[in-house]
Amino acid sequence: MTKVAIFIDIQNIYYTVREVYGKNFDYNKFWSQVTANRDVVAAFCYAIDRGDQKQREFQNILRAIGFKVKLKPFIQRSDGSAKGDWDVGIALDAMEYAEQADVIVLVSGDGDFDILVNKIRTVHGKKVEVYGVPQLTAASLINEASEFIAIDRSLLLR
Repeated sequence: MTKVAIFIDIQNIYYTVREVYGKNFDYNKFWSQVTANRDVVAAFCYAIDRGDQKQREFQNILRAIGFKVKLKPFIQRSDGSAKGDWDVGIALDAMEYAEQADVIVLVSGDGDFDILVNKIRTVHGKKVEVYGVPQLTAASLINEASEFIAIDRSLLLR
């Protein structure tokens, strides 16, 4: 059976799906689709922790589906700007699991991941599937992916 490792950039997917479709991503449907006839070696969701109850409930839903949720604290700077992204953490985890999986699945439209995707494909010889909202996914990321799968209405909550 094909071994798969899944890495989801929660913030990126939340905002891009909301902007284009005005709806939410359906993590259950996605899980069913991406894990069909595959052995899951790792499945991570990366999020910023603001500590609110609704967010904790969402994280528990993700855990019940089968994801490990990794949290980083939300940082509000004194100038009013905010910091919080998981790019380095996602990249490190994806590189670590590239040796254990046949397919790496990255769910993000962030062009910063194009170098990561290229390295996993060329150095590790693995297939990399990238899921993203087409209108808001970097062309460089789409071009580096072995396969780009559009997040469309079929992967949204009704």
